[in-house]
Amino acid sequence: MSGDEAAPAVVPPAAEPAAIPEDMDLLTALELTLRKARAHGGVVRGLHESAKLIEKRSAQLCVLAEDCNQPDYVKLVKALCADHNINLLTVPSAKTLGEWAGLCKIDSEGNARKVVGCSCLVVKDYGEETTALNIVKKHIESN
Repeated sequence: MSGDEAAPAVVPPAAEPAAIPEDMDLLTALELTLRKARAHGGVVRGLHESAKLIEKRSAQLCVLAEDCNQPDYVKLVKALCADHNINLLTVPSAKTLGEWAGLCKIDSEGNARKVVGCSCLVVKDYGEETTALNIVKKHIESN
């Protein structure tokens, strides 16, 4: 080869985005939305932080666990969301919500371990627009 010839550039293959099924259910879409929001720092967990964001009207979505064992807690969150026009979704389990909120350890195989329950979380920033977020927004608008 002579010095004036350029070596062909090696282009690595583009990473394929994670396949998102178009017919996913609401809970799967909510899980993906919460993961994306958590990656962008847009999720707060717990009653005190959630109530502060709802009061400031900077919350976009509130998620509450149905199996919360304190009725006053549920009553307060529902009343705050109703008073400040914040969308409220419920999930069946606090452990599931805790896993989605990042309150767990991830082992080497990618499985959640030592999951701590989370009764309430608030999304203040969704991050980027995704198919899962659109599914969640459509559900909120229809209800």
